[in-house]
Amino acid sequence: MRFIRLIFVALLALVLVGVALANREIVTLSAFPANFGQYLGGTWTIALPLFLVIFVAFALGMLAGLVWEWMREAHFRREAKLRSAEVTRLEGEVGHLRDRHAAPRDEVLAILDEPANKPRPGVNRSSLPVAR
Repeated sequence: MRFIRLIFVALLALVLVGVALANREIVTLSAFPANFGQYLGGTWTIALPLFLVIFVAFALGMLAGLVWEWMREAHFRREAKLRSAEVTRLEGEVGHLRDRHAAPRDEVLAILDEPANKPRPGVNRSSLPVAR
């Protein structure tokens, strides 16, 4: 899996370098239309390589999508947290009730439930003769 991830990252880097080399020309970005910028004072423009504009726009779009999904799923995360707390509380209550209302155990169930390494009375596990 690590090798596949490394190949994917290498191919992605190769594609991004290719896009950057193909789009090296300088473009001018303006924050406002030309006539409107005069009223605000200043030019409000910046000159950047086209590949940088593409990469920044892609990164901002990914960030906006991430924030959007995080906000959309907040309800589900809150509900899961409440349900998890309720399950923990109910598991504790069930354990408490089992201890409080323990019924007498059947001998067969007691034998099945006890650990295998615990010696049972009357059963000799050694191969040596027992002195009587």
